[in-house]
Amino acid sequence: MAMADELGLDLVEITAKSDPPVCKILDYSKYLYQQRKKAKEMKSNSAKIVIKEIRFGPNTDEHDFQFKLKHAQEFLQEGSKVKASIFFRGRSIQFADQGEKQLLRFAVELEEYGRAENMPVLEGKRMTMMLAPLKKKQ
Repeated sequence: MAMADELGLDLVEITAKSDPPVCKILDYSKYLYQQRKKAKEMKSNSAKIVIKEIRFGPNTDEHDFQFKLKHAQEFLQEGSKVKASIFFRGRSIQFADQGEKQLLRFAVELEEYGRAENMPVLEGKRMTMMLAPLKKKQ
């Protein structure tokens, strides 16, 4: 403690359970600052999950379907998740099976870019399905 006072620094206990206890002389406020800085850097380097949504109806035409498929392919290649959803308006909810077929076809067409995380789920007037990008081989 006398050495720490002499240097104008703090005596920090590293391991209390060992015999004798391990201590270190350092500037504690500087140490805390570096810890916060390291934690902030780790947080900024962590992967952020981006979800892109693609919406279409149960009676979407082939050209429109291919157009949306191309967009989903681009999103998956850039590493974003894709949420494909079909909106049912009015009485079109009667074609829920047609919408499910369309979502499954969507997943099959994007098989080489991403995989389906779950099967199509009907929630109220919309049916959704999540697609995750495939891991890139290095």
